[in-house]
Amino acid sequence: MRIAILFLFSLSISNFIFAQDSTMTIAFGSCSNQDKPLPIFSVIAQHHPDLFIFLGDNIYADTYSMCKMKRKYRKLSKNKDFRLFREQTPIIATWDDHDYGQNDIGRHYSKKEQSKKIFLRFFKEPENSERRKHAGIYTSYMYPLAGKTIQIILLDNRTFRDDLLPYDGSLIGDSTHLYDLDYSPYTTADSTLLGAEQWRWLEGELLKKADIRIIGSSTQFATEYNGYETWANFPHEQQRMLQLIQSTQANGVFFISGDVHYSELSLLKNPYTYPIYDLTASGLTEKWGFATPNKFRLGEPIMQNHFGIISIDLKVEDPEIKLQVWDISDSLRLEGMVPLSGLRLR
Repeated sequence: MRIAILFLFSLSISNFIFAQDSTMTIAFGSCSNQDKPLPIFSVIAQHHPDLFIFLGDNIYADTYSMCKMKRKYRKLSKNKDFRLFREQTPIIATWDDHDYGQNDIGRHYSKKEQSKKIFLRFFKEPENSERRKHAGIYTSYMYPLAGKTIQIILLDNRTFRDDLLPYDGSLIGDSTHLYDLDYSPYTTADSTLLGAEQWRWLEGELLKKADIRIIGSSTQFATEYNGYETWANFPHEQQRMLQLIQSTQANGVFFISGDVHYSELSLLKNPYTYPIYDLTASGLTEKWGFATPNKFRLGEPIMQNHFGIISIDLKVEDPEIKLQVWDISDSLRLEGMVPLSGLRLR
């Protein structure tokens, strides 16, 4: 059977106009090690995406040396599969820890301004871009499609994030966590993931008119606490996001994420609005030995190298968003059809 996991679910998103058409295909992924072969970009190219979104760990630098970081980007740019893909497909990007600077690091990375300049240069950010004028690399894009607007918001989960709390041993003996945990969640709202400046900006973005809003987060948003990096380490920030979607009356929101070296689709029931979906595609070259517990997961995780595809079709009366995960052998592993009507405030 070609499809290892196939399920349908209700999600709601709106319309784009892209290339004067009524459909748009967006590919995305994360965790791309420049020192490994990258044939997956040739596989992605066969789907002819209108856009590709890098969600972080676009290279593995892990360094305080900006010369080393530049070499890592240079090696990626010279990879034949990536180079050919880049020549034919527009790319937008945010970062995660390994291309920001160091494993699991946040705002205390001392080279973040230098790293930002290298990142923006590699991804050909215009010199007059607002992204160059503020701290961090958060940004957004508006794409018209068939009389509707698709908004893509790329968050910066590194520049402003406080240090993570070391694991306190509270789950020792818990049979659902049979691995070494690294971190514990904050229990009070005295810390931040996005930072005050980015939160203000995000509120303004969600107040803009858009029909479909794709929020790109380098770390998973709609998962439970698992002892690794996730929004669940900052539960007050996670809650703030849900409340902000409500207060701004923002319809059509769903998340895409990376980081964990496997793929899964998560569904977080939002007491303030509609359900929030988070499709993780994390493993362009990297793989992990197991998937952490996640009570919000729909279906099974995909452990092979893979990429995500978002297909938006505005020809039908209730526009649908198709969420897919394809593996390195170009096999469809997960598919969900999401009607736009399911992502509306009641």
